[in-house]
Amino acid sequence: MSYELLQAFGLASGVLSVLAYLPYIKDTLSGATRPKRASWLIWSVLSIIAFFSQVYEGASHSLWFAGAQMSGTVTVFVISIWRGTGELTRTGDHWVLAAAAMGLVLWYYTSSAAYALAITIGISLLGGALTVCKSFRAPGTETMSTWGLSFVAAVCAILAVGSVDWLLLAYPIYLFVLNGAIVAALLIGRAKAAQNAPPTPVSDL
Repeated sequence: MSYELLQAFGLASGVLSVLAYLPYIKDTLSGATRPKRASWLIWSVLSIIAFFSQVYEGASHSLWFAGAQMSGTVTVFVISIWRGTGELTRTGDHWVLAAAAMGLVLWYYTSSAAYALAITIGISLLGGALTVCKSFRAPGTETMSTWGLSFVAAVCAILAVGSVDWLLLAYPIYLFVLNGAIVAALLIGRAKAAQNAPPTPVSDL
C-alpha cells in the first residue's frame, strides 16, 4: 500500500473519530445521551496508554486515530461526571485501575509497551461489556451515529497501519470489535423496543 494511501486512511480515521464524538458530546450535554461513568473512566485510561504506547513504538499514520480517540474519550468522561449515569467507580474498579498501573510499571522496567497495552485492553473489555448491555436494554440512551462512525474510523485505522504489526493493530482492532458490538446491540435493542411498543391508536374518521 502506498505512503499516500496510508496517510489518507490515517487522516480519515482521525477526522471520523472527531466527527463521531461531536454528536455524542452534544447529546450528553443536552441529556439525551447518558454515558456510563465507570465505562468512560476505564476507556479514558486505556486511550491515554494506547496513544503513548503507539508513540513509543513509532506509529505514524495510525496516531491520528489514537490521538482523536484519546481526546474524545477523556472529554466525554469529564462531561459524564455530572451528565452521565452510574457510579464513577464500582466495586472492583480500583483493582482494574491498579492492573493498568501495573502494566505501566512493566512497560517502564521492560521497555515494552505490549504489557501495558495488553492489560489495559483486557480490562477495558469490562467497561465495554457494560455499554453493550446498556445499549441493548436502553438503546435510547446512546447516540448511534457516534458508534457507527467510530466503527468506520477503526477500519480506517487498521488499514493505516500498513503492515502486520500486532502492537499497533491491537488498539484499532479492539475498537473495531467493541464499536461493532455496540452498534449491533443498539440495532437489536431498538428492534425489540419497536416490537414491544403499544400500537398507535387510529382516530375515528
